[in-house]
Amino acid sequence: MNSRERVQTALNHQEPDRVPFDLGGTPMSGMHKIAYRNLRAYLGLPEVEIRVVDSIQQLAAIDEDVAELLKIDIHNVAPRSSAKYNLEYRDEGAYTAYTDEWGIGWRSPKKGGLYYDMYSWPLAPFDTPEEIAANYVWPDAGDPNRFAGLRQRTLDTIEQGKAIVVGSLSAGISEMHAWTRGFEEYFTDFYLYPDVAEYIMDMVVDLKMIYWENVLNEIGDLADVVIEADDLAGQKNLFFSREMYRQYIKPRHTKLFSFIKARTNAKLFYHCDGALLPILWDLKESGIDVLNPLQKSAAGIDYAAIKKEYGNDISFWGAGVDTQRVFDQGTPEEVREDTRRNIEIMAPDGGFVCTPIHNTQATVPPENYMAFWETMQEYGVY
Repeated sequence: MNSRERVQTALNHQEPDRVPFDLGGTPMSGMHKIAYRNLRAYLGLPEVEIRVVDSIQQLAAIDEDVAELLKIDIHNVAPRSSAKYNLEYRDEGAYTAYTDEWGIGWRSPKKGGLYYDMYSWPLAPFDTPEEIAANYVWPDAGDPNRFAGLRQRTLDTIEQGKAIVVGSLSAGISEMHAWTRGFEEYFTDFYLYPDVAEYIMDMVVDLKMIYWENVLNEIGDLADVVIEADDLAGQKNLFFSREMYRQYIKPRHTKLFSFIKARTNAKLFYHCDGALLPILWDLKESGIDVLNPLQKSAAGIDYAAIKKEYGNDISFWGAGVDTQRVFDQGTPEEVREDTRRNIEIMAPDGGFVCTPIHNTQATVPPENYMAFWETMQEYGVY
């Protein structure tokens, strides 16, 4: 059984030979460049120039020697950027900064900075859809440069036996409302300017549909997993009421997910951190097949109960080790114990791809990463 067959079997809620493993296959299962450098040294691999594939999170591209050594089953064939946008870093005194293709400003402290944080929002000044339409230029989601060479890269990956994962145009529908407006406006728009909230989310849906139509025209017959996301919850609660989610966001999720699934048999992977349990069935009704990550430190996230209630309908991608309380702070033995318990709950009957709950942060010791990986190798066999 090769990696692609292993992932397909698991996502069809059957047990493969072993639990599939992901490192670097999604923007939520990667490794910070510092942790990656440390892991390579710990494994005795040669120094290489580390390529950053996610500028915000500073995630490293996973090189082939690591992928081979750790038996990674997943490969992301994410399309390219638009030819109309070039990532250019600039000096802003104590910060290094850049502006993305949506016009959002990001910066990182030169001293001690590990990531880039938002600090300017292009739609913050506007309070009507008409103002936005008159003053803002949306990205070109259908730029052919994004999709150049995509089918050949996918065929090459299939030849290697890896499962094919395809990334999205951007963060989620609701997230892009927050990222372009700023969080204060985001939370108040639903009450003060609902027409603005709906206009922005509708524009993002339209752009995503343009993007996915192009992607799936190229590789809809080859893709195994397509990624969408929307962080809708915090540590303790949803960001808004379930009723507000059902009014504003669920219909747009359903529209987008239906559009995607009409064009491919790939599984729809959906990322949402936090205490999302009150809307989990809603997300399934909207069309998700796979949930990432199941943040066990969030309110209401009980792995055994969720696996029992939802495990026949939703696959889980993540849930390998607690990245908030154990992975960087615990001992290797504590990492092993957490990983073992999680696998014993999540692996039966398939529907599970193992990776840490979120990206491996810069502070995770390589000893802890390998304690997780070795435990998965031991207990992830069917």
